[in-house]
Amino acid sequence: MTQFIIRRLLLALPTLIGASFLVFWSIRLVPGDPALALAGELATPEYIAQVREKLGLDQPILIQYANYIGNVLQGDMGRSVRSGIPVLEEIQIRLPRTLLLASISLIVSSVFGIAIGVTSATKPNSWFDGGSMIFALLGVSMPIFWLGLMLMIFFSVLLPQWFGLPGPVLPPTGSGTWQHLVMPVIALAANSMALQARMTRACMLEVLQQDYIRTARAKGQQERLVIYRHGLRNALLPIVTVLGLQFGTLLGGAVLTETVFAWPGIGRLLVDAIAFRDYPIVQGAVLVIATGFVLTNLFVDILYAYLDPRIRYA
Repeated sequence: MTQFIIRRLLLALPTLIGASFLVFWSIRLVPGDPALALAGELATPEYIAQVREKLGLDQPILIQYANYIGNVLQGDMGRSVRSGIPVLEEIQIRLPRTLLLASISLIVSSVFGIAIGVTSATKPNSWFDGGSMIFALLGVSMPIFWLGLMLMIFFSVLLPQWFGLPGPVLPPTGSGTWQHLVMPVIALAANSMALQARMTRACMLEVLQQDYIRTARAKGQQERLVIYRHGLRNALLPIVTVLGLQFGTLLGGAVLTETVFAWPGIGRLLVDAIAFRDYPIVQGAVLVIATGFVLTNLFVDILYAYLDPRIRYA
């Protein structure tokens, strides 16, 4: 297992390097000049050239990338063009807020999604099965930003006494309450919950047709034990795969959710940085999100061996 983890971490390096280069190259295709944005529109061409030289933008892109990677390997992601604060410090402030939002959304979507999927599979073709799959289809189809806006209209305008207006209040460290997390969590978890419900239902329907399920029922075991101990446990592998991918998707979806609800996480930081052409912030934020994807997939692979004893990593 240790050799497998080391090998996967080594194989992750080319992935992260490739992702960082794509972002490094593509962000420079965005119209606009960060040197001009920093210097101001009324700045002289000489001053703009000095700012561009200070930022290293006057060098060829390969040399810029080589310098960037060399600094990253030393723990230096550069400084924000806009604020002058180190990128790593900005990310350290914003990342816990995004992880809080994504983690709670994953827990909510997993609990309700798996419960709905199991119940639908145990009651196929019932009114609950049909209704839950209709809602699951709607959940998969609705864009996150549209659902967020609808939640804001419904709760903040029609029912303001419930949650109030969304804003950058940071519970529990800020002066607000956990109520400020409710609408962002619902918007972010809806798509994931719908996908997990459909996946769980499909896996459970297949597992419940197996011979060992009939044998367990024939032995007189309680239906709850048959469903959860024998059925759900053997259906968990594809469900866990979806959960791992969904956590990475939630980190990406947090960009839209944080923008709609003014939640000051890494997604909001990324959107603001793109608008300002803040190259170091964009590069650092995407690199952190990509690293989260890689580590999540590694954790899912390790979890396989504990869920299914037949899986061994040589």
